[in-house]
Amino acid sequence: MKPILKSEKLKHVCYDIRGPVLELAQRMEEEGHKIIKLNIGNVGVFGFDPPEEIQLDMIRNLGNASAYSDSKGIFAARKAIMQYCQEKGIQGVTLDDIYTGNGVSELIVLAMNALLNNGDEVLVPAPDYPLWTAAVSLSGGTPVHYLCDESKEWAPDLADLRKKITPRTKAIVVINPNNPTGAIYSKEVLTELTVIAREHDLILFADEIYDKMLYDQEKHISLASLSTDVVTITFNGLSKNYRSCGYRAGWMVVSGDTEMIRDYVEGLNMLSSMRLCANVPGQYAIQTALGGYQSINDLVAEGGRLAKQRDLAWKLITAIPGVTCVKPKSALYLFPKLDAEMYPIEDDQQFVADLLKEEKVLLVQGSGFNWTKPDHFRVVFLPHEDVLTEAIGRLARFLERYRQKHSRKVTHSTNSTATKAS
Repeated sequence: MKPILKSEKLKHVCYDIRGPVLELAQRMEEEGHKIIKLNIGNVGVFGFDPPEEIQLDMIRNLGNASAYSDSKGIFAARKAIMQYCQEKGIQGVTLDDIYTGNGVSELIVLAMNALLNNGDEVLVPAPDYPLWTAAVSLSGGTPVHYLCDESKEWAPDLADLRKKITPRTKAIVVINPNNPTGAIYSKEVLTELTVIAREHDLILFADEIYDKMLYDQEKHISLASLSTDVVTITFNGLSKNYRSCGYRAGWMVVSGDTEMIRDYVEGLNMLSSMRLCANVPGQYAIQTALGGYQSINDLVAEGGRLAKQRDLAWKLITAIPGVTCVKPKSALYLFPKLDAEMYPIEDDQQFVADLLKEEKVLLVQGSGFNWTKPDHFRVVFLPHEDVLTEAIGRLARFLERYRQKHSRKVTHSTNSTATKAS
């Protein structure tokens, strides 16, 4: 029998958060090694439990959850999402504009599948959450990465974005609050993104899954609240704000001049119906979550567990020679930068694999987030403070050895050149 090959559509699809280095970590665990995992924002693994009232509501409604729901979701969940949109200042949203999904991930792929023809382009930030790039590629489109500027707290480089718009561009992806950088975008930047989309008849895809994970009393502005005409599709869910990753309860909201996208909405409805519905028990958690006590506020406030762990991780990381990091204002991650002269890395995936093998600490390399230079990596600060201290201490030891090893190479190379010259 001839070998059966994977689809050509997967040629440019990757998701390195769960890629080859994680596979290496799993093999090491099978051999008995204990790995400190700072690679994924899976909050429940680190003792962040969902609010009890959400769990109880799901349990109470299990008897009503065995049948398919409406393909867009149950009424109570969509009504709560509609009210949440009103709180965020998003105008004109009706129940019919709301789609529930098995997490935001499913809805991102659905939205791309419904929109893109082969060769269509979508502007995606660099660095990005890599599912966006993967979903564009899987749908036959071409992801075009616009830069975010580290020197401006990772705000989008709007001049770079404008340069990359072509007649094939269909949409702009905006991840705010941002994964992996923890940036929050200003009203001025968001308004300009809306202006650009209006000028070029582009759809805005707004990924706002971390909109309540805000530190230092920061405020989040929903992109869709800044216009009533520009078509904006907003993604959110329970996974992060409500520590409910495994419930797979997300939603997608269409707003703006929906008359202009009537045919696209027909495509969204078709694909939504084809997968029948999102998991119904998870949908029953949405109304309770959005309307109840917002316990996330306690975690991100000064003295809250997430805020303390962010501060500690940032302090320890930036104390390492040659490592800098913009302090995140939101989310669960640091995205540090390594000085290229002190740490001349050529292959950042090999770099994090070597760290894993030598120090049993698992990170994700910057290229896994479509960052083009091998000088960044992402750290998840979800573990307790003692584990973070141990993990970053191991990272510091590894970097010190790496720096010494490569400085000796440079010295040896310089001496060899001098000898040949003499």
